Amino acid sequence: MDTQQQMGSYITGSPVPTTEERQWAMLAHVLTLAPYIIALPFIGFVGPLVVRGTKGQASAWVDAHAKESLNFQITMLIGYAVSLVTACVGVGIALGIVLAIYSAVMAIVAGLKAYNGEVYRYPAILRLVT
Repeated sequence: MDTQQQMGSYITGSPVPTTEERQWAMLAHVLTLAPYIIALPFIGFVGPLVVRGTKGQASAWVDAHAKESLNFQITMLIGYAVSLVTACVGVGIALGIVLAIYSAVMAIVAGLKAYNGEVYRYPAILRLVT
């Protein structure tokens, strides 16, 4: 079974997401970058949570991307917690910087893929939200 079939129907009932669905799916990923403006990358989960709550009910495509982004941000939050705990040994600061850069790059890549109508799965994340 391909991924399109697994995601179910979209707003139009078509197997192809609409432009609006692709835009909302992209927002589920790129809204995670907003907290970087105020130097709080560890609250990146708020964007996909809002997208899932507002448009996720109407579209399986948007919901799938919002869940994927939310799972990635939860995984990054755990990484930031480890970074904070290990900051006293010196390793944590570098780990936090690497995680922030990695998270930003992956959110941009995922957002572009979603906007192009592609299914994107972040590599090596915990899939806690199903």
